[in-house]
Amino acid sequence: MVRRYVRPDGKTRPGRGLLLLFLPLPALFAALAALGQGQLSGVLVNAGTYSMFLVGALLNRQGLREEAEYHRRRVANPPSIPWKGAGAGFVALATGLSATLAGGYAWPLGVCFAVGAYFGCHLLYGPDPRQPKTVPARYGVTTEELVEAIADGERSIRAIEASAQSIGNRELRGRLQRIVQLAHRVLGAIEERPRDLRRARKFLTVYLEGAQRVTEGYARSHTSDPDGVLEDNFRRVLVTIEDVFEEQHRKLLQNDLLDLDVQIEVLSTQLKREGVA
Repeated sequence: MVRRYVRPDGKTRPGRGLLLLFLPLPALFAALAALGQGQLSGVLVNAGTYSMFLVGALLNRQGLREEAEYHRRRVANPPSIPWKGAGAGFVALATGLSATLAGGYAWPLGVCFAVGAYFGCHLLYGPDPRQPKTVPARYGVTTEELVEAIADGERSIRAIEASAQSIGNRELRGRLQRIVQLAHRVLGAIEERPRDLRRARKFLTVYLEGAQRVTEGYARSHTSDPDGVLEDNFRRVLVTIEDVFEEQHRKLLQNDLLDLDVQIEVLSTQLKREGVA
């Protein structure tokens, strides 16, 4: 089982976006040379086109990141903004302006350079994903429901990881790390089998929101716990959360969710009783 619920497929490497950061360096050098010679127009033209190249590169990198996330998931909506297309547009515009204003080429030829740059980016990095990866209707769960549930789980996990950074106890941080790993595995199992979402949603809500709440509460107040009572309570809660979530993962893999409600109530009661939050 992989650590994360996403499955790398090697189709997209965001690091390739660095290429566009280095290709326009001659425009930057030209701007510096024009500055040294006191040529204001040369500075403005070259610095302006370099800035446009830079914006295009950053937009393209964002597009590559979102495309990588899109390809890793079984169910996903395409990026809401065509980042790579926008980046290619900026690169094309910067190329055309560089050719005409800095290179001295005629406008028709500059347009040809711009068109070539646009399609070059398209061929090198590919188009933005546009088709949603949907949940089959037979599972009884909509794509939006599954995507929202996964996103909510991710937010809680990130909050737990952020709070854990301020906890000095290595044992407790280690338990939180294992809990985060289990959370990723459960999200992965749900994404693999969307039909389990409706039964697992209550558990995820109780577990992840409860774990987030107690972790954030302990991170805020553990420094004012000289007798260690709060730490002991927090440790007991973490042990329960880890055990129950391990069981949840096992039952999801076995498609055995009949007795989860009992475990959910036990965990919910303990979260309230321990008073860690």
